Amino acid sequence: MLDLASKSFVIPGANTGIGRANALALARLKPKAIVLAARSLERTTPVLDELRALAPDCNVRFVAIDLGNLASVRKAADELLELDQPIDVLINNAGLAGVQGETADGFELAFGTNHLGHYLWTEKLLPLVKRAPQGRVVIVASRGHFRARGIDFHAVRKRSATLSAFPEYCVSKLANVLHARMLARRLTGTKVTTYSLHPGGVASDIWSRRLGPFAILLRPFLISNEQGAKTQVHCATAPELGTQTGLYYDEQKPKAASALALDDRLLGELEVHSNEWVASFLKT
Repeated sequence: MLDLASKSFVIPGANTGIGRANALALARLKPKAIVLAARSLERTTPVLDELRALAPDCNVRFVAIDLGNLASVRKAADELLELDQPIDVLINNAGLAGVQGETADGFELAFGTNHLGHYLWTEKLLPLVKRAPQGRVVIVASRGHFRARGIDFHAVRKRSATLSAFPEYCVSKLANVLHARMLARRLTGTKVTTYSLHPGGVASDIWSRRLGPFAILLRPFLISNEQGAKTQVHCATAPELGTQTGLYYDEQKPKAASALALDDRLLGELEVHSNEWVASFLKT
């Protein structure tokens, strides 16, 4: 692994699930700084305390963010920009699944949160990532992206259409994989590398929220949060990955993404629409 003594990590959604497991795994490696971004300071405080106990010399910080609200994303990113400190690794971990609705800005809930919120967050923070000796952007996607049949750019501007909201989740995960490729293409020639990944079938809070009491029936077939965090930690810290960019990882190895995730035409459409939708929030 990289020597993390001088490294700073920023992780949205690390107050629970694989995000929490990821933050704790990194804290054990004694990094310079860890920033946790989440909606609730109260719910995140126990994790902040755990990180400080594991790494007393690490600068542990909290930033309030709601990825389903682009104004909140802009405010949170501006707080980090004001600190004016390089970000070595930005880990876009937060997400939701199986929840119907729309975001504060009128986007389908999964797409607006899992992709568009992270898209604005990344755009705002890229100047700090570029200042790192070898910056990384790690995007948590899913094998679910294989189930997506494309991206309906009209549908993502509306409330979730299906009862399960699972097809919408798969679309958002396809966007995540495309986003990592998009960034890799744009950042050619810089010191920043990008990665998308499938963490595994994790017994996380996502399943509990989606299936309620029936989630317990799945637990024997799911891996722990700690196991699910391994590929995230690998992409964030493995030295040999410093020369790889834009690839999709599963079980800590690069794997072939879906045909749609490798479609440059779809990538271009997603980039144009995403830039259009976040443009007003990028202005100072």
